[in-house]
This record gives sequence, C-alpha cells and structure tokens, in this order.
Amino acid sequence: MVNAKTYSQKQGDVSPKWILIDASSAPLGRVAVVIAKYLIGKYKPTYTPHIDNGDYVVVINAKNVVVTGEKETDKKYYRHSGYPGGITERNLGQMREKFPERIIEEAVKGMIPRNKLAAQRLKRLRIFADENHDHSAQTPTKVEVM
Repeated sequence: MVNAKTYSQKQGDVSPKWILIDASSAPLGRVAVVIAKYLIGKYKPTYTPHIDNGDYVVVINAKNVVVTGEKETDKKYYRHSGYPGGITERNLGQMREKFPERIIEEAVKGMIPRNKLAAQRLKRLRIFADENHDHSAQTPTKVEVM
C-alpha cells in the first residue's frame, strides 16, 4: 500500500489571478454560480477548505444582467434600518435603475458558504454597471459564461 499524503495548501502559496466576467452574456443565476466558483477557488487542484485561495473577479455590464420570467417585477430585495417599521422593499427593476451592482452582489453572496472566509471572498468581487472598469492594469482573463 502506498503511503500517499494529502496536499494541504499554505496561505503563503496562494497566488490569485484576475478574472473578467460579462454579466450580460447569461442569466443571473448562471453568472453568479461562475463568480462564486472563482471567488472560492474550488476549481483549482490545490483547493484547501480552510485557506482562502480564490481569485479576484471583475464583473462588467451589471445593469444589463439577464433575468427570465416575471422576475423584473416579482423578485424583491429587502433591507432593514434596525428601527421598528424600518423595512424597505425594492423589486429587481428598481434595483437595476438605482443600484445595478447590488443585484449581482446579493446573488453571489447567497452562493458563498457562510463561514469565516465569506467576507474575505466577497471583498475580491469588483462589480461595474457598464463595460468600463478600473482593473485593466491587472490584465484580467476573460471567462465565458454559458
């Protein structure tokens, strides 16, 4: 029997890449799944559950995100101020007008595991409403979403 050891990545061995994703190319859920996969780093052969070895993800065209059915009017986003009666509600159409980045941010946040690494992973997500972004110096690799 071979005495094979399980590889465990160290925090110093992590070298994140930059990924560019166009949100207008596929429905919201599929885009969010691909973004979460790259943020977590689970596609890498060196994946280690307790080490944050994901990549930086730049998302463009957030205001052109595709949804199906009646979600434009029926999908609700809730916030609460912390005061009694302080709940506010917006549908997807209103969010698209005012805060298009939050649509993708909320979808990805729901697909990230709720653990100590979640906040770190979400900090590496950069979302832009149109196709102009500030990270061209990092030369992000464009990823197609199917």
